[in-house]
Amino acid sequence: MSQPLRISVAKRTPAAAAQLAELGRRLFYEAYAAQNTAENMAAQADATFSPERQLAELEDPDTVYLEARMLQELVGYAKLRLHSQLGLDPDKVAEERLEVERLYVAEDWIGTGLGATLMRRAIEEARQQQCRAVVLGVWEHNARARAFYQRFGFRPVGQHLFQFGAEAQTDLILRKGL
Repeated sequence: MSQPLRISVAKRTPAAAAQLAELGRRLFYEAYAAQNTAENMAAQADATFSPERQLAELEDPDTVYLEARMLQELVGYAKLRLHSQLGLDPDKVAEERLEVERLYVAEDWIGTGLGATLMRRAIEEARQQQCRAVVLGVWEHNARARAFYQRFGFRPVGQHLFQFGAEAQTDLILRKGL
């Protein structure tokens, strides 16, 4: 990829929140609309991708958004969560982990290496935060994403139910040790 691509931490501003909400909603529909009902898609998008919700997430000190911009246009992002409890057994000692809650790339950027660049930056962030692992949840029916994460060394460690509108879906919990 050429130099005009820039990955940076998103600013914690209403303008950044509005851009993330708009792109997130659009890419969410691109990724999941074909396999889900319109009602569930709308409910999930409304709950997840409002500018107000994005701003609250940006203001959370345990949340980091990595933005991918090409010539100033937002073309992808990763939402990272520090101190994640995803998949942890409550009876075991917790390890310090970073969760990749979302990794979205615009459709015309899939296959260019942008997703891999965002994932490498997420892993780098985990190391800087002295995490012992990176975790994420991926929908069991999202074969493309599962293959992508496997290439980075993520392995299944469990599963959990994810409420998607009116439907409970199964997410696989994947972990990569650092």
